[in-house]
Amino acid sequence: MNYQALFEQIRLKKSFLCVGLDTDEKKIPAHLLTEEDPIFEFNKAIVDATAHLVVAYKPNIAFYECKGAKGWLSLEKTVCYIKENYPEVFLIADAKRGDIGNTSQMYASAFLENMPFDSITVAPYMGEDSVTPFLSYKDKWVILLALTSNKGAFDFQFFQEGEQKLFEKVLEKSQEWGSQDNMMYVVGATKAEMLSDIRKIAPNHFLLVPGVGAQGGSLQEVAKYGMNDHCGLLVNSSRGIIYADSTLKFAEVAREKALELQEEMAALMDAKGIL
Repeated sequence: MNYQALFEQIRLKKSFLCVGLDTDEKKIPAHLLTEEDPIFEFNKAIVDATAHLVVAYKPNIAFYECKGAKGWLSLEKTVCYIKENYPEVFLIADAKRGDIGNTSQMYASAFLENMPFDSITVAPYMGEDSVTPFLSYKDKWVILLALTSNKGAFDFQFFQEGEQKLFEKVLEKSQEWGSQDNMMYVVGATKAEMLSDIRKIAPNHFLLVPGVGAQGGSLQEVAKYGMNDHCGLLVNSSRGIIYADSTLKFAEVAREKALELQEEMAALMDAKGIL
């Protein structure tokens, strides 16, 4: 999916909502546990209930890897189901990969060739040759970790040399490797006030913003500081949507929670003149 196609979906659905499929078998409704593949059945129900309201889904790969081969099968079934039934949806492999060049090439092949993901999150610490293998696929995206929402972000990301913080160096240097057409950045919603500084360095790139909802991030603040003329945002909510209810009505409640965010997003885009 290219930049324009993603923007068109945002305008069509009046939404920049990404739902994180961080599916934990210990947290899904008990009645699903008798199914052959409870994780897939849970994901399928969430997707069918929310796909008309979202532009992206983001499975966190750790939640599937921990189950071994069975978990990988649930993941593959999930992403194939989404692409077969909702091909307009942008799929993010939240894998946070990044290694020496030939290893990164194998990671890229795993997620961008052998599964129908549109993008993958990548850690930038090892530099250019660990990132560029992921950028070799047409209409696929690298989503580079820039400024995260966890408290440990202060351990390294704010390290300052001269007038430039480390996360600012990542933003600046990485634009030599990719462009706004194939590279996004992860910026945590709990650091929304930093988005204005990030926009000075990367004014046109899409930003994937986790942390809205259960983690305490403010959608209004994210839009205030981070939205550009093409929206430029994919705002993720995971627990606040997928685990909003644990009864037989879990998918219906997930739809209601997604709708609340979508309606707020539509109002924010309308105020910005995007719709």
